[in-house]
Amino acid sequence: MFPSPHQAALEQTRRSFLRRSALGIGPVALMSLLARHGNAAPSRDPFAGVLPAPHHPPRVKRIVHLCMAGGPSHLETFDEKPKLREMHGEPMPSSLTEGQQIAQLQGRELKCFAPQFEFQSFGESGQRICSLFPQIGSVADDLCIIRSMHTDQINHDPAHTLFNTGSSQAGRPSMGSWLLYGLGQECDDLPGYVVLTSVGKGGQAQPIAARQWHSGFLPSRYQGVQFHSSGAPVLYLNRPEGVSLQQQSRLVDTVNQLNRQFDDVVDDPEIATRIQQYEMAFRMQTSVPELMDLSSESKETFDAYGTQGGDGTFASNCLLARRLLEKGVRFVQLYHRAWDHHGGIKRSMEITANEVDQATAAFIRDLKQRGLYDDTLIVWGGEFGRTPMAQGSGRDHHIKGFSMLLSGGAVRGGTSWGGTDELGYNAVEHPMHVRDFHATMLHLFGIDHRRFSYRFQGLDFRLTGVEEAHVVRDILT
Repeated sequence: MFPSPHQAALEQTRRSFLRRSALGIGPVALMSLLARHGNAAPSRDPFAGVLPAPHHPPRVKRIVHLCMAGGPSHLETFDEKPKLREMHGEPMPSSLTEGQQIAQLQGRELKCFAPQFEFQSFGESGQRICSLFPQIGSVADDLCIIRSMHTDQINHDPAHTLFNTGSSQAGRPSMGSWLLYGLGQECDDLPGYVVLTSVGKGGQAQPIAARQWHSGFLPSRYQGVQFHSSGAPVLYLNRPEGVSLQQQSRLVDTVNQLNRQFDDVVDDPEIATRIQQYEMAFRMQTSVPELMDLSSESKETFDAYGTQGGDGTFASNCLLARRLLEKGVRFVQLYHRAWDHHGGIKRSMEITANEVDQATAAFIRDLKQRGLYDDTLIVWGGEFGRTPMAQGSGRDHHIKGFSMLLSGGAVRGGTSWGGTDELGYNAVEHPMHVRDFHATMLHLFGIDHRRFSYRFQGLDFRLTGVEEAHVVRDILT
């Protein structure tokens, strides 16, 4: 229910007063303040970002984050450790572990646990990859393997929060929201930031909170939208029975007209978001069924991914991700919840690797075939790694060193970057923190992370925070 004109006038905000002031000095001051902090005044275009132009020429237009939720073991994926195999069953050197943060192995005898599978050389580059991933190995020359990632949070939810938002504190904007805020979105009939989840059969499926793709203190129009990977992709999207397209269009127009009248008084960005979301939902009634109609996909494509689509698997989501990119979605995030292997890691890795190996490689090849690869950034990895020490027949959480894959036209393929020590414990060669990844990602989109901020409660917040972060240029073409 809308307030009376008298109530609305009392609720007029300072920003609204400045905007409506005949003196015009308020907007000038506001523009000056925003420019000083590396931002620009928001565009009237509902799909544009706040940056009038990138800080430097962008290398990519879109990003796909294949999130292996639960923390895949770097020791059974991309970080070969012969020395750890030699020391199987022996005590871990106390010089490495003494005083270090451990998730669930406190007070236990820490023993070396050998890698459970052999590694092979793949491609002309000879990249060393675990034998469980022959299909990913087949695109080794398109991969940059980061072997020196490290993070600060040793439990799943805060580690995901740090990777997604740059902070372990809940309530910060996700990296996808930052990108939409800065650059806007290219499609007007689908969200610019879409999230899909799948659940594997080879490990404990840790829950993923929706705040991992939230916009935090940014206007809510920039938050990610979760699509369901099977059944109706978006709940309550279809028109009620008996309501025609014209009737619904009139309803949306009327509601938005009322919202605009109220926004003229209070100038609330959340009202603008509400208007845009009503309009977006109306357009999605046509675009989403078209997106989910796979009849145009060839048998060769289905066979390549290993799915017929619509079955809720990681492979199905990869195929859907490609279709989203084709339609202009800027940020697509796929969570595969299957990698928390505290016990039975040998059998669990066999199952989980099989769930993602073929589809990951097919996705990369498909993007190349369709001309999307060169300006797309592909990220594959989890929130942390696993310990070189045994937890029974599995491995505990590990934050000191783990692996991540990058691919795309702006990434130097067929290369490895950084490394852990001979037991896979510490990142010792070119350590790359999560903040460094964020700085590098923004750089590829044409954004200088040091000049990209948002003022909230008197502070200028950045995705990379106040601590030092570096663009890792050596991994880029």
